[in-house]
Amino acid sequence: MSDRLPSDHDAVATHRASLERVGRTDRPKVVVPDDATVPTDEVVRVVLGGRTCHARIETSLQGDPEITGAYDTPTLARDPGDGQNRLETWVADADVTVGGSVLLDVVTEGFKYGLRAPGERTVYEATEQPSDSLSSIADDLTE
Repeated sequence: MSDRLPSDHDAVATHRASLERVGRTDRPKVVVPDDATVPTDEVVRVVLGGRTCHARIETSLQGDPEITGAYDTPTLARDPGDGQNRLETWVADADVTVGGSVLLDVVTEGFKYGLRAPGERTVYEATEQPSDSLSSIADDLTE
């Protein structure tokens, strides 16, 4: 049985992030605030409405970290192709609007994050980051 961690637990750091559009498109993106430390250009786990997805946190032209998509596998997060963007689905289904804000929860720093609507409470499955040696093996296999 895995441990469960509520979003209002002291171990979860919460940051208010902006929900914006990608350029002039209708696609949403989450602009990570300056006070949140996130790895850029790496794939992390992101929980959206109870579903664990994979996202690559990229750096915008302005130098801000942002999440432009969440996908079912780490490979799709690196190269979305025809993969379904679960971030778009979550924004359509959640009580959030582009131009507003969302809450970014740091469940496991550098590895697992959660997005939720302001005022919403959720419970995460506590997941430890794999050791560096296991991550290296997995990265070698995916390449």
